[in-house]
Amino acid sequence: MRPVWLLLLIPYIGLLWIPFYNRLAPDLFGFPFFYWYQLLFVPITSLLIYLVYRQVRDGR
Repeated sequence: MRPVWLLLLIPYIGLLWIPFYNRLAPDLFGFPFFYWYQLLFVPITSLLIYLVYRQVRDGR
C-alpha cells in the first residue's frame, strides 16, 4: 500500500469526529459551524481524491 492513500483518511476522520464540529458558533454567512464545516469537506475531499488518483496513475 502506498502512503499517498493515507490522504483519504483526512476527510474520513474529519467528518467522523462529530463532537469536534457539533456546535453552532462560529457562523459563516449565516450558516452555523456544523453545516459549513461539513460543506467545506466537499472540495477538500475532491481535491484529495484527485491528488491520490494522479499519484497512483503516474506511478504505474
